[in-house]
Amino acid sequence: MAAKTLIILRHAKSDWDTGEPDMRRPLADRGLLDGAAAGEVLADYDLDVVLCSEATRARQTWERAVVGGASCDDVRHTDAIYGAWPSDVVDLLRELPDAAETVLVIGHEPTLSELVLELAEQSDLTDRVAEKFPTAGLAVLEFETPWSALDTGTGVLTRFVVPRG
Repeated sequence: MAAKTLIILRHAKSDWDTGEPDMRRPLADRGLLDGAAAGEVLADYDLDVVLCSEATRARQTWERAVVGGASCDDVRHTDAIYGAWPSDVVDLLRELPDAAETVLVIGHEPTLSELVLELAEQSDLTDRVAEKFPTAGLAVLEFETPWSALDTGTGVLTRFVVPRG
């Protein structure tokens, strides 16, 4: 079995002054730039599946990541990520086929940092995630298990970056 790579991306900076409900808040100007910068990082990965929150700011983060160079043929927008518990996201991941080797999840705080801290062995990088998981923050975890066997502490956090445009 090939190793699995899980990339966790917090949506880029959103605009709070639109009068839109939380689910529909768009990206701010800085978020548009940072989303493209995240795409430059994601361009280094061969993404098999993208699981993206239905929230406007998450969808726009993916759109901007594509502008920055990210690509994936299997992009799944789901409302199951918005307001989810980390265990809800793990359940989504456990349903993925083993043919999917690299998966990107685009979502929200505090779910994403808690997800990383639950799945990864403790390290200096997890300490940074625990301190703050900023907008457009990107964490990369590696697993030697199939998706169906994801569990607490089964992953290694190999990268944590905050791309800025």
